[in-house]
Amino acid sequence: MMSLDPAQGAVQAVVLYDGRLLLVADGDRWTLPSGTPQPAEPAEATAARVVYELTGYLVDGTEPLAPHDQAPADEPSVVVCQLLSESPSDGAALAPEQVRWTPIPETAGAVLPAAVRAYLRGHTPT
Repeated sequence: MMSLDPAQGAVQAVVLYDGRLLLVADGDRWTLPSGTPQPAEPAEATAARVVYELTGYLVDGTEPLAPHDQAPADEPSVVVCQLLSESPSDGAALAPEQVRWTPIPETAGAVLPAAVRAYLRGHTPT
């Protein structure tokens, strides 16, 4: 199973649906789905693959949150993804209780990069 730790070189996926953010369990904390790119795999493809492998949800990695060369060196690449399936497929690496859709206002306790927090502020339903 891939590491959920957002180490350098990792890609994190931001998946929003109906005012909620997809989070996965990493020990006793909640974080974004995260994984390491395969050789020659772009960040957008890595994000889509990682979300599917971990959660079973089909997504499309549509856009990097910040260009890779502008991301802080100590933060992972972050890709905004569009949800393509409302139900997860079988075979996800994480059990259903390790995956949750969290309303954006309730993400304060999650481990999220600063760029993701700023992005979420612009997408919080009023």
